[in-house]
Amino acid sequence: MPGSSHEAMHRIFQKDPALLTRALQHVLRVPFPEPRDFAAMNIDLTEIEPVERRVDTLLRAETDEGTYLLVVESQGKPDERKRGSWPYYLSYLHEKYRCEPVLIVVTQNSATARWAAEPIHLGVRGCPSLTVRPFVLGPDNVPVIADEREAERDVPLAVLSAMTHGRGRQAPAILESLAAALRTIDRDSAAVFVQFVDSCLADAQARQMWRDLMTAMQYFWRHPLAEEVREEGREEGREEGRQEGRARERAEVVLRNLQWRRIDIPDAVRDRVLASTDMTELSTWLDRSYEVTDASALFGETAD
Repeated sequence: MPGSSHEAMHRIFQKDPALLTRALQHVLRVPFPEPRDFAAMNIDLTEIEPVERRVDTLLRAETDEGTYLLVVESQGKPDERKRGSWPYYLSYLHEKYRCEPVLIVVTQNSATARWAAEPIHLGVRGCPSLTVRPFVLGPDNVPVIADEREAERDVPLAVLSAMTHGRGRQAPAILESLAAALRTIDRDSAAVFVQFVDSCLADAQARQMWRDLMTAMQYFWRHPLAEEVREEGREEGREEGRQEGRARERAEVVLRNLQWRRIDIPDAVRDRVLASTDMTELSTWLDRSYEVTDASALFGETAD
């Protein structure tokens, strides 16, 4: 599970990819086509040369207008290196997959949002060869959802609102509305969203309020995905839980890719994938999940 606001701010879109579409369409007013399907993709953009490049979240969206690659970058503060990395990410992805890449930057900071929204021009001043215009989700455009009914209508958007605005005088209404709305969805999803919000609340008073609200809803804190918060004083246990969570998430992406591609998954394959805690092995299976036509081929095997 996410251990920082950086992780939570982009992983919410892994939890609910459709939220990203709604944010593009209704928050940023981008005429993005309605996806028929989503697939998580390998975030590693490293080439053979030893220069490691990874995006935060990468999703493939299938629409009637074609396939789009949605690149989500969580940004805590301005970083001029990104003005070289982001154009590289988009060019690399377009060249590798021959799909249209879309860059979305998410941030909790207004100054960072303004910095990220500035176009990136490469080439001759005033006549660039390449211009990159990031879409930015931040405090100035993510809606403040402080009404319980509004939160219930779109719980993931209410979670993003709490992650972005959960501080100051607005915090009580935002957090209380979200807490009520979380009761209307399944417990597993609610437990994940609880963690996302907890990771993003930098204000100590707001964070304590959130934990008090969640303590009253005890089933969240008994959920294994929320174990990290409850066991905060045990560093070794937290790190092990994070590693297990990352492995479990990677395994679930492998299985979802096969399901989205309508490939039958025998119980033996499912059990083997979910049992693995080896991130290198899981990454290999993830890469193969985009290409295999038989689930057992994930392991370098062929069907009998």
